[in-house]
Amino acid sequence: MDDKTPTGCPISHHASSFDVFEGDYQVNPAEALRWSRDKEPVFYNPKLKYWIVSRYDDVKAVFRDNILFSPSIALEKITPAPPEAEEILKSYGYAMNRTLVNEDEPAHMERRRVLLESFAPEELEKHKPAIRQLTREYMDRFIDNGKADLVSEMFQEIPLMVALHFLGVSDDDIEKLRNFSVAHTVNTWGKPSADEQLNVAHSVGKFWQTATEILENMKAEPDGKGWMHHTIRQHLKYPDVVTESYLRSMMMAILAAAHETTSNATVNTFKVLLSNRENWQEICDNPKLIPNAVEECLRYEGSVAAWRRRATVATNVGGVDIPSGAKLLIVLASANHDERHFENPDEIDLYRENTTDHLTFGYGSHQCMGKNIARMEMRIFLEEFTKRLPHLELVADQHYDYLPNTSFRGPSSLWVKWDPTKNPESLAKTEDFKIGPPSKHDLSRRVKITEINNECDDVVRLVIEHPKASPLPNWSPGSHIDVIFGGFNRKYSLCGPSNAQGRYELAILKETEGRGGSFYIHENIKVGDMINIVGPKNHFRLDEGASDYLLIAGGIGITPIIAMADRLKELSKPYKIHYAGRRRSSMAFVDRLERDHSASLNRHHYIILFSATDCGATDNCLGRG
Repeated sequence: MDDKTPTGCPISHHASSFDVFEGDYQVNPAEALRWSRDKEPVFYNPKLKYWIVSRYDDVKAVFRDNILFSPSIALEKITPAPPEAEEILKSYGYAMNRTLVNEDEPAHMERRRVLLESFAPEELEKHKPAIRQLTREYMDRFIDNGKADLVSEMFQEIPLMVALHFLGVSDDDIEKLRNFSVAHTVNTWGKPSADEQLNVAHSVGKFWQTATEILENMKAEPDGKGWMHHTIRQHLKYPDVVTESYLRSMMMAILAAAHETTSNATVNTFKVLLSNRENWQEICDNPKLIPNAVEECLRYEGSVAAWRRRATVATNVGGVDIPSGAKLLIVLASANHDERHFENPDEIDLYRENTTDHLTFGYGSHQCMGKNIARMEMRIFLEEFTKRLPHLELVADQHYDYLPNTSFRGPSSLWVKWDPTKNPESLAKTEDFKIGPPSKHDLSRRVKITEINNECDDVVRLVIEHPKASPLPNWSPGSHIDVIFGGFNRKYSLCGPSNAQGRYELAILKETEGRGGSFYIHENIKVGDMINIVGPKNHFRLDEGASDYLLIAGGIGITPIIAMADRLKELSKPYKIHYAGRRRSSMAFVDRLERDHSASLNRHHYIILFSATDCGATDNCLGRG
């Protein structure tokens, strides 16, 4: 085992023992790389001979620059094939070449531009009725049974059929392609044994032959419908851009990508939501949450765990020197659980406003073209199931098996059960979600005002709780929420104890010359009122790695600062607070600052409250600097 990286640096025990094909990574890649996100966000793994990238900002930076970080190895076999397997592939005429996934510029964008038309929202809308009808027909087969494996009964089938219809494959040819895409996944991203490689090579070869035959039939129908027919027409129009070899390679690649990623993503989504019945019930009660629930599940447990890039020149990623030619495994599953970007990343929050920041679809010019097809399918699945089987639940104590590979994740089965006597007799109204990312207008969380306190002159402190006494998402110092009430939408910092699950606290200054929001709260809000909130989110995050801190606040600006002081005290970090105000009676949280933080003065941590110069009263100050 190598004890140094290709740049000559020592390799840590964690980095050298990390294994993408066995153990924790195959069970939960995000959790398996928690140590990396915290301590070693970019490391060299001698087993795989790849640099592993685990933090959100670093993964996004790699995606962003597809010149510096070439996608050319994205479809390269991660486990080299023996010569015998290569010979088998040749016997089938296998000639997989570049596709939109793994080609460099300028060829990539030239092709992408001429092939985007079928992915436009108005074009995808045309597929909705057929997907909904297909979903209902498949559900009809088992809805009275009370138990089903959703993978074999439905989610392995429908995404494949949708992908094939989208491509324009005829119904007669669909049967020929049902069982091939898994072989492509194992061949490219798995670690099959030498004997398994030979079997996989035969399957991949047959997949290639079948796809090629279907493509030839399509070329005989120049006016046919579907993306491949459109691609063939673009090939005739731009033969140097959409080449013959590209046609053949894309026919196979897009079948595997469109089928397996959506199938796995759907199974993961149902598993995640049904694992916590409160989340499932939430979307049953409020179907408008379905689009965001899809995104949150794609973030929390997406079907694409990792992707690959190659450094074209020596560079630096996350403070680590990477040599020219280095291969990078950028782990999206880990990035999607990075607490530096997502609040409470290990919790499912159906109201999370920035959940569409997830990297499961990639990022930048190589972002998945089919992302809105996947969204559309998954939303329709959830909508139909929540209407027709709202009482659905997971079969207890079932074991989940995953196909061992670096990049694609989804259990091979998902058993669910329900009481057929409780099935609703009729279908509810269809929501008809728009194609694309979810609307942020549908993400507000209904909460209740449980306390209103006069904190000081013209400042009220509101306590808000979930109306069903459920816990609200955790938050970190510096966080704020959007508060929606009386036609207003305002942002307020959270200032209560961050560990008080189930309640948030806000302090709001009455501004008579403002835009009316704070005035409305002071004059109209009462205990028991219901309001809507969005968040929490944090654009003013406390860096907990400093040696000491100086916290400065004026007036109502103390709200995020006091939360930071609470956290620093909890961490036993040295800090000072400078808090300015006109007079003591206008300064919120003075009493709490004296109670909770003045003891620091004895340990040479100062709490200093400056009065304005026009005040003139020395008793307005706890101390002077």
